[in-house]
Amino acid sequence: MKGYSRLTGGNKDASKVTALRFVILLGVVSLFADMTYEGARSITGPFLAVLGASATVVGIVAGFGELIGYALRLVSGYVSDRTGRYWAITLVGYALNLVAVPLLALAGYWQIAALLIITERLGKAIRTPARDAMLSHATSAIGRGWGFGLHEAMDQIGAMLGPLIVAAVLYLKGGYQASFGVLLVPALLALSILLLARLLYPHPRDLEVGTVKLESKGFPQVFWLYLASVALIAAGYADFPLIAFHFEKAAVVSTTWIPVFYALAMGVDAIAALIFGRLFDKKGIPILIVGALLSSLFAPLVFSRSFFLALWGVALWGVGMGAQESVLRAAIANMIPANRRALAYGLFNTAYGLFWFIGSALMGILYDVSLGYLVIFSVAMQLASVPLLLLVREELRA
Repeated sequence: MKGYSRLTGGNKDASKVTALRFVILLGVVSLFADMTYEGARSITGPFLAVLGASATVVGIVAGFGELIGYALRLVSGYVSDRTGRYWAITLVGYALNLVAVPLLALAGYWQIAALLIITERLGKAIRTPARDAMLSHATSAIGRGWGFGLHEAMDQIGAMLGPLIVAAVLYLKGGYQASFGVLLVPALLALSILLLARLLYPHPRDLEVGTVKLESKGFPQVFWLYLASVALIAAGYADFPLIAFHFEKAAVVSTTWIPVFYALAMGVDAIAALIFGRLFDKKGIPILIVGALLSSLFAPLVFSRSFFLALWGVALWGVGMGAQESVLRAAIANMIPANRRALAYGLFNTAYGLFWFIGSALMGILYDVSLGYLVIFSVAMQLASVPLLLLVREELRA
């Protein structure tokens, strides 16, 4: 049975300015949050190695962290839609997400560090579907691609600053533990601004405008095709801890330069998110295909033994992340009605995380066997997503 569902929470004529302010406020939260955990993630690979972990362990820990960070979003999204407690779930998730990072300063064994890394991802799993659902209401007024792209850009400004702070601490001979400790400051700022956003915008759904045609039961076929294409992209996308592990083990990049490289990737990510977001509002799915083709080139470069090739590879890795973190979410908002969107984001992220875990674990194993096999696997998986994205485009046209 088909029908029409209102996507407003009661205020169809919500101001674009008000919606933009909400997106920016959550963007500032993400800026400080990413400053915290992305600063940490820029050194978790080498930190685990210093504590005695192997490449296989690094790949599995990074991949399992992503699996937890994405798989549990299905549960979180379902609970968010069923209870309507989007803000409460977002607050709990951010608290867990951010508190785990400074505690890494106390970790003396790789097993403890691994547990905290996974805990940080758990917090992100809890808060992301509810937060993205709230963001989707505001982006309907200002453009899906632009809204999510703007949020991602602010997110990545923090992701760029965090590793630079860590690089400064390492340059001053502060060490890994001191680096994690310093990140307590942006963690507290993120939580404070999040509480302010909750007070100013208690009902974000009132920001959504317009209506869309929808199916009364289940998700549309195009959503499942889209999910399959995203799974392939995730499987072929190496997590940065494994890349950083390669940089240190192969002496491609010095310890001090590793977080700088990560900061570069996050800066490229921010710019790419804005560009891809704007283009998505105009061109749609083909922009995702362009992103997949560009990002498929990163693996041969980052896993080389050349400083400058690695630098270009990290930049392309950042382009792929910018497209994935902005446009992928925007496309979901255009396919699914508001009252089921958190569940859709949860399902989407679960598939993404599951295949990222499988891909990351396999690439960690392949690294110990042959870098060539790792590169072939990464490139092949990402290119395999292109035919499915073409099918998604045709389904949406139909």
